[in-house]
Amino acid sequence: MRVTAIIPARYASTRFPGKPLADILGKPMIQWVYQRTLESTRVDRVVVATDDERIFDAVKAFGGEVQMTRPDHPTGTDRLAEVAQRIDTDIVVNVQGDEPLIDPRMIDLAVAPLVADGSIPMGTLMTPVGSVEEFLNPNVVKVVVDRQGFALYFSRAPIPHPRDHAQHLAEHFHDLKAYKHIGLYVYRKNFLLDYPKMLSTPLENTEKLEQLRALEHGYRIRVVETELVSQGVDTPADLRLVRSLLNAVGQG
Repeated sequence: MRVTAIIPARYASTRFPGKPLADILGKPMIQWVYQRTLESTRVDRVVVATDDERIFDAVKAFGGEVQMTRPDHPTGTDRLAEVAQRIDTDIVVNVQGDEPLIDPRMIDLAVAPLVADGSIPMGTLMTPVGSVEEFLNPNVVKVVVDRQGFALYFSRAPIPHPRDHAQHLAEHFHDLKAYKHIGLYVYRKNFLLDYPKMLSTPLENTEKLEQLRALEHGYRIRVVETELVSQGVDTPADLRLVRSLLNAVGQG
């Protein structure tokens, strides 16, 4: 089973332009993501997908593999599919380019179900929600799964709703077993190539969650629970935090 990790990396960003090239202890952020992804025991190949020559040149400079894509892709998944089409692989992992602290074991966990069961088209991760504030925060995507670990729904709303304890949520929060979604995706290649061709769906457009398109078209998403977490970089403040975390453990 050949597994390729593709890291979509755009230069343009509303909140943080040039984010993939942000310096973290002497290395661009995209290099941290690339090198950590290489440490996954399940991944055979890592490729950066970008539409920007500055990112292309930076990846080449540290010896990484990179491919240019069209600049007009509406989503990262479309960019992923363009590169996947050129690659001889069975499984594609979508690793976000703003996750310099990603634990390679997270990739291993997400990939494992698709290697074990050829009928699973797509996989991802979840971790317990850590606080009531996270549970109520619409920027934290929640997920509920069935008894076999397949997603029933993803939502920005606080799900599952604790009907009997809604007025005393803080007291009963730890009994709720709520989970938040971790945005690392694994696709079977053929499914990934078909995915951008699927019509967008009502729930996807309402929640602004692209993974709902798969569920609404009747595809299953295997969701693996993990205690492992990462620290993404969405803002300059996040970047400062990542630098301090790496300094604290003596990495550089």
